[in-house]
Amino acid sequence: MLKRLFKRRDKSPADSSRPKKNSGQPTLLSASQHALNLADISPGAIKVLKRLNEAGYKAYIVGGGVRDLLLGAKPKDFDIATDAHPEQIRALFKNSRIIGRRFRLVHVMFGREMTEVATFRAKLEDDNLTKNSTDKLDQQRLSQHGQILRDNTFGSIEEDAQRRDFTINALYFGIDDQNIFDYCTGFDDLHTKTIRLIGVPTERYKEDPVRMLRAVRFAAKLDFSIAPDCAQPIFELGELLENIPPARLFEENLKLFLGGYAAKAFPLLQEYQLLQQLFPLTVTSLTNNPIAQNLIDQALINTDIRIASRKPVTPAFLIAVFLWHPVKTRQQELLGHGLSPMAAMQKAGQEILQQQRQRLSIPKRFTQVVKEIWDYQLRLPMRSAKRAELLVEQPRFRAAYDFLLLREQSAEIEPGLGQWWTDYQESDLEKRHQMAVAAPRTKKHRSRKKRNRKPRPPQD
Repeated sequence: MLKRLFKRRDKSPADSSRPKKNSGQPTLLSASQHALNLADISPGAIKVLKRLNEAGYKAYIVGGGVRDLLLGAKPKDFDIATDAHPEQIRALFKNSRIIGRRFRLVHVMFGREMTEVATFRAKLEDDNLTKNSTDKLDQQRLSQHGQILRDNTFGSIEEDAQRRDFTINALYFGIDDQNIFDYCTGFDDLHTKTIRLIGVPTERYKEDPVRMLRAVRFAAKLDFSIAPDCAQPIFELGELLENIPPARLFEENLKLFLGGYAAKAFPLLQEYQLLQQLFPLTVTSLTNNPIAQNLIDQALINTDIRIASRKPVTPAFLIAVFLWHPVKTRQQELLGHGLSPMAAMQKAGQEILQQQRQRLSIPKRFTQVVKEIWDYQLRLPMRSAKRAELLVEQPRFRAAYDFLLLREQSAEIEPGLGQWWTDYQESDLEKRHQMAVAAPRTKKHRSRKKRNRKPRPPQD
């Protein structure tokens, strides 16, 4: 696919002497050397580019949109980089709004299509700023760990390219001449299927620790490998993710596991020891526990299949899977304190979710679903006629049923119950009643409460 998209590149004299990485001089891929055209770009992005160009500003499609088109994939969206400042962009588009404090961006809406527009960013200033650079110092702030807290200093396209995270995301496509500009050897890394940071890896990870998760995500999504000099620092700097707000980590979690490549991303997170920064309780539960690993692996495969089939998925289901064995372990401890299985399950679920929220800010609309999936694992074995019919009509039944099947597939429980519920759903009312009558009864467990006994009268 790349050979087709990079047409005649090997024969072009313009490629005979490629600039060194970060030299500031871009490699130019002219319209005759690639297969990208305006028909590949969304109408909304084209409108934004044209209006910016007509107003005298430079504007380019940049990042994943160019990368994915060169790889023969359909981009999810198109981001635009320009020398126009946010207020100038806002003045050109009434259907836009400025967002963000850490990075100020403009969202332009055309119908349901949203195009994100960013101003070229300047080179990040270091601690040795001169007195004349106080304005930049005010706009760029670093934490004590080197993380960028604010970055609204604007610069040139050359500076902007150096500020991007990975070389394959520093490709700029203009609609006027339809040339592609590569400032950071992105073409080469696309050919060699390499994820490579721009600049010094340790510094770039410290600026934004989420880049470690992004490196893993792109490696899984594109089936690329992370360059060795970019991979090694991850083991040393992974703990910096503890400084990232839980809400932002939750968003990254969604991108990792709901993008259609979760089965590839999960083992990479384990390999680079990043999973403990997202799901520390899960890491503990996976130690010498192949059943827990099988449960997660199969859930991730099923999720990818559903996404490929354009079926709906919810993050609640995978969260329930990741935390199931930690919840089971805690439930067993609570059973020893005299709680009933259901009471122990509910208390364990509440405690585990509360601990997990310290890492990922999981919205309540998802945690409620997670708890219901767990509770139903104790209700599904109870199959009296009335109870079975009530369960199958509940909104969370299908998710709980799928969860039960996963538990059987992972060898956590003996098969049989899942097939019973499969047959039950496919049967008419009369057959359902017969199945429920014939189903084995499950004893109800109640909490053991201490009885207040009256003191015995003294013996004479």
